[in-house]
Amino acid sequence: MRSIVFILLLRFAATAGATNYYVNSQAGDDVRSGTSRTQAWRTLTRVNQQVFQPGDEVLFKAGTRYTGQLKPQGSGAEGNPIRIGKYGLGGPPRIDGQGEVLDTLLLRNVEFWEVQDLEITNLGPDREPGRTGVRIVAENFGKLRHIQLRRLFVHDVNGDLRKTHEGCGIYFETLGKQTPSHFDDLSIEDCRVLQADRNGICQRNGSGPHSVRVVIRGNLLEDIGGDCIKPWGSDGPLVEHNTVRGGRMRCDDGAAGIWPFDCNDALIQFNEVSGVKGIKDGQGFDSDYQCRRSVFQYNYSHDNEGGFMLICSPGDSFNEDTVIRYNISQNDGINTARVFQFGGGSSNTLVYNNTIYIGTNQNLPLLEFGSWEGGHPDGAKFFNNLFYVDGRVTYKWGSSTNLIFGNNVFYGNHSELPSDAFAITNRPALCWPGGGSIKGYRPASGSKFPRGQIMPNNGGRDFFGNAVPADRPPSIGAVEGGRD
Repeated sequence: MRSIVFILLLRFAATAGATNYYVNSQAGDDVRSGTSRTQAWRTLTRVNQQVFQPGDEVLFKAGTRYTGQLKPQGSGAEGNPIRIGKYGLGGPPRIDGQGEVLDTLLLRNVEFWEVQDLEITNLGPDREPGRTGVRIVAENFGKLRHIQLRRLFVHDVNGDLRKTHEGCGIYFETLGKQTPSHFDDLSIEDCRVLQADRNGICQRNGSGPHSVRVVIRGNLLEDIGGDCIKPWGSDGPLVEHNTVRGGRMRCDDGAAGIWPFDCNDALIQFNEVSGVKGIKDGQGFDSDYQCRRSVFQYNYSHDNEGGFMLICSPGDSFNEDTVIRYNISQNDGINTARVFQFGGGSSNTLVYNNTIYIGTNQNLPLLEFGSWEGGHPDGAKFFNNLFYVDGRVTYKWGSSTNLIFGNNVFYGNHSELPSDAFAITNRPALCWPGGGSIKGYRPASGSKFPRGQIMPNNGGRDFFGNAVPADRPPSIGAVEGGRD
């Protein structure tokens, strides 16, 4: 009891000296103290001059507008962050870089910051390499802790569309070799990113150590010029409950919806991705190279022109032990694309209990295996998947090796089925496949659904949250149904 009281007293002491600062572009004045609503500051310039302390809050009046760059100074402390938000009733305060600054909001080598309820834009007359709405930087800093972005509306950021010069809506990066840096506890939640070029929410690791406790959750991304969500250089990044509507809308190089690069144990789950354009990649999801043990589960992918899933690595790198399970894919891949693409030297990919629907107008490879700079796919395994084809699918095996298929449903027009000793070709009794709703992929009422094989460590649930047995064969596909 005494220890709890002591901790509470420490926290009270830490916050007792904290200050709330107010900013009002309509009625404020920078010569004032800023410490009350009636003494509010007026400009971002004044905010940027202040060195903030743990527990401070910087509050912009609702509905007001500001131009230029917000680059706050100072750091919070463990359990006592500095917060940026709004006060009063009305819409979020708008901060507009107008293309005159590279980054509208820049958090550089500061930690323990929480930013919420702002509108951020950075639209210039011409595209600019590296232009962002929000940039978070750790350069020669070591471990940079606790950065949290919530409920930001980031839009109209016209950065460069080339991957090597890419701009971004929300961007976080580590730089410098003198003191290699990484993030610890960085989250981006419930934000909306609209019309951002080239990318939506992306990370880049240019320092060395992997970041930890990176969470990208509950965000809505629409009309993104290139890649939509990309963790790069993290251990255990969590990307969940995000919605992507329109990716690779303007770029000419390869881009996909959600994908990790140079990550270990990435968990990509409960996301919906649709409308990714083109076939230079163009998939809803991608397990990229320098990644180990990536898991893609409980995602809904539909109407992505490049297909559902890319698994790739050049010959001089690696992609190991990817797991793809309990996802639903509908109408992914235009006829010059593919649904699954294995490009290069991926190894030991495990694909099980997914439901893949191919529409009546589709005619494309369901599985395409290809080489990349000397790399060839090896050891991919497909179990308990439901491939429901109302159109037509083919297979391109390339130079893949050690492929295994077991207990899959191949319904419809498949050209040269893969070797699967327990394959089923009868029509599965789904409610309304291809009807545009994920509810259509539930087993029809009263139907008996075919069973597959037991999969170790199966996650314990299906796409809709129904329990999946660990001690007996589960239903084939992404939804647990009645016993055959």
